[in-house]
Amino acid sequence: MDDSGWAGPLADITVLDLTRVLAGPYGTMLLGDLGAQILKVEPPGKGDDIRMMAPFVNGESHYFIALNRNKKSLVIDLKKPEGVQAIKDLVRTADVLVENYRPGVMDSLGLDYETLARINPRLVYCSISGFGAYGPMRDKPSFDIVTQALSGAMSVNGSPGGPPEKLGIPLGDMVGGIYGSVAILSALHERGATGRGRHIDISLLDGMMGMLGYLAQVYFVTGKSPTPVGTRHPNIAPYGAYPAADGHLIVACLTEVFWLNFAKALGRPDFLDDPRFDTYRHRLDNREALEDEINAIMRRRTVAEWRHILDEYDVPHAPILSVGDALESAHAHAREMVVTTEHPAAGAIRMVGRPIKFVGARQDPLAPPPCLGEHTRQVLAQAGYSAERLDALQRAGVIGDASSADADD
Repeated sequence: MDDSGWAGPLADITVLDLTRVLAGPYGTMLLGDLGAQILKVEPPGKGDDIRMMAPFVNGESHYFIALNRNKKSLVIDLKKPEGVQAIKDLVRTADVLVENYRPGVMDSLGLDYETLARINPRLVYCSISGFGAYGPMRDKPSFDIVTQALSGAMSVNGSPGGPPEKLGIPLGDMVGGIYGSVAILSALHERGATGRGRHIDISLLDGMMGMLGYLAQVYFVTGKSPTPVGTRHPNIAPYGAYPAADGHLIVACLTEVFWLNFAKALGRPDFLDDPRFDTYRHRLDNREALEDEINAIMRRRTVAEWRHILDEYDVPHAPILSVGDALESAHAHAREMVVTTEHPAAGAIRMVGRPIKFVGARQDPLAPPPCLGEHTRQVLAQAGYSAERLDALQRAGVIGDASSADADD
C-alpha cells in the first residue's frame, strides 16, 4: 500500500511547543516527523536562541534547520498577559504542550499544568529540564556537557589514561527529546482509555543515567565503576578498531559465531583451539596477546581488501566514516536519510530524513523549518481571533509574524 498524502500516525495530534535550543525541539521534531502539527512558540525579536548560531544559509542557522523541520512558528510574548491568554486559547484544542524552562518558570507565567488542565483536562503536558521537577539540583542550569559529566557517561568515554572527553553527539540533551516523545506517546495512549491527560517530568540527567545500560550494571554487580576503553568493549574481545595498511577498520565479534568467522577470515583457524582464546573469558583475560596477533595480520592488507574478506566470512565490520561520508553513502540515500526541501528564505536545503519508517505506507515529504513568526496570524485566526484583534495584538508587540521579524532585524 502507498498512502500518498499521508501525514503520519499522529496527524490528528496538535502539539504546543514552548521549547528552545535542543532537548525540547528535538523531541517535538520527532513528533512532527510522525505527523503531529507542531506549533512552535517563539519570543519576539530573535526567536529561539539557536536561530543566531552560525554557520548560516542565507541568514538561516544550521542549528535551527537541524531541529525544527515540520513545525509552524508563532511569535507570542509570554511576558505579556495577552500573550499568556493566547497560549491558554490555543490549549483549548491542543493535545500536547511541551516546555523546557527551568522548574517554576511556567508556574510564574500562569501556564502550569494545574491551570491548563482546568482549561483542557485532556492535555498531555511534558516538562523537560536538566534535573527534573524535584531533587537537590532542581534549580541548577544544565546543558549537554554538564549532563554527560554528572551522569557518568563522560567518565567512560575516550581512551584509557586520556583526559575526559564528551560524546561527539549532544546525547545529554537529545535524551530529553527521546524519552520525552516516548512518554508523550504513552500518555496519549492512556488518555484514549481515561479521557484525561497527564503531567510528565523528564530530567536530562535521569535520561543519561538511563542510557548507561549494562555499564551501570557492571557497577552494581562488581562495586567498581567502568573506565574508558576507547573503541574496545569492556567485556568482549575482539571488538574495536584494528589497523589496516592504510587506515583502521572496526570489527565487532559480539557472539561466538562471529569469532569463529573472524578467526577463519584472518587465516588463523588455530586460534579456535588455542586455550588462550577458546572462550569469551579466556579471550578477555588474554586480550593484549590476542590483539597483538590480530594487529600484525590486519596490517598486511588495506581497508578495502579487509572489507571484501570480512564480507565473505560474514564478520560485522565497518570503515570509520566521516559525517560527510556517512551522509553521502549509498545506504543513507537508499533509506532516504538525506532529503532536500525548499526553504522560503534559504532556498533548497538538505536535511537528515525521518529515522522512523512505516512499511507499506509513505509519508508526505518533510516540510522546511519555519521562518520566525511565519504562522502566527494563521494559527491564531484558526483559534477564533479576528483580523482586528490580531492587528491590535501585533501593534502592542504581543504577537509577531515574518514581516515584523524582518523589521526587527
